[in-house]
Amino acid sequence: MESFNLDKQRVPRHIAIIMDGNGRWATQKGKDRSYGHQAGVDTVRRITSECVRLGVEYLTLYTFSTENWNRPETEVAALMGLVLSSLEDEIFMKNNVRFRVIGDMSRLPETVQQKLRETELHTEKNSAMTMVVALSYSSRWEITEATKRIATKVQSGEIAINDITEEMLSQNMETSFMPDPELLIRTGGEQRISNYLLWQIAYSELYFCDTFWPDFNEEDLHKAIADYQGRQRRFGKTEAQVENECNS
Repeated sequence: MESFNLDKQRVPRHIAIIMDGNGRWATQKGKDRSYGHQAGVDTVRRITSECVRLGVEYLTLYTFSTENWNRPETEVAALMGLVLSSLEDEIFMKNNVRFRVIGDMSRLPETVQQKLRETELHTEKNSAMTMVVALSYSSRWEITEATKRIATKVQSGEIAINDITEEMLSQNMETSFMPDPELLIRTGGEQRISNYLLWQIAYSELYFCDTFWPDFNEEDLHKAIADYQGRQRRFGKTEAQVENECNS
């Protein structure tokens, strides 16, 4: 399904997705919100497989934010159960996908924490792609925690204040094991970042679509990547400078 004539040499190395619209999708169908979250898991399976096929190296999915703890207890409980059941899926081994998780694990039920650790360990040798799940995650929390770690090193005399660099801050983030996203996709019609990877998306291309996450398919993914490939990434340089570098 290469309906958008994608350039396989320019597929983003790292795609981050805000999977929005599960609850609204279910409500429109007269179903409970948990029905939408279950349908969203099916979409994760399809999009993960397609990202592997396209050669994406890292796929980061915003699954549950720290703000989501404020949702009704029944919905939170259903989401935690869904996390457990989705980790039973064989998609990781079938697609040679490594699983990683970022976020404040201490707030999760112990059964969920244990299953996350087991899945990370079980898939650590898989090499086709790394799927990263942002769970109980917020970017402000992440930046705060990274700042605390660096401040502790300054306080102990391990480093001086002038030793602190952007690179050091990146190395103390939850995402230190992977490159920053080239493309951030948000489904569901909202056009905001919602406290997601604020440090890491400084130069990411942003793509918003109205499609609810359960309806987001391989063709929608191709459309987002095609849109990304049609943009010029300048990183502060002029258009002429970028064109000269490409031609040299």
